[in-house]
Amino acid sequence: QVQLVESGGGLVQAGGSLRLSCAASGSIFSINAMGWYRQAPGKQRELVAAIRSGGSTAYADSVKGRFTISRENGKNTVFLQMNSLKPEDTAVYYCNADVTYYSVGRRYTDDYWGQGTQVTVSS
Repeated sequence: QVQLVESGGGLVQAGGSLRLSCAASGSIFSINAMGWYRQAPGKQRELVAAIRSGGSTAYADSVKGRFTISRENGKNTVFLQMNSLKPEDTAVYYCNADVTYYSVGRRYTDDYWGQGTQVTVSS
């Protein structure tokens, strides 16, 4: 089993910054990619940013230039630095990880999600 634990959400005024963290633990052989998604009330969950094991990154157009995703490989931790926050960034932010692990001698790759952390940006 793999667990993702997020932290760093909260309430901030427009223009402010927050830093989200997500730590993966458990029976991990390798983490192929980690990312952040968000879901606002009444909307579908959307990709915010992702980072692959090789370091390549991808961002939603709405956050380019404001958000930065980074990863601390030795600790299986991913961060999302969010600057110049806007009210429309308000959502529950979820950490996601694509993980390879071994169980009873067999190799598996599965997708895991954190419990979510609330980010609220006031105008």
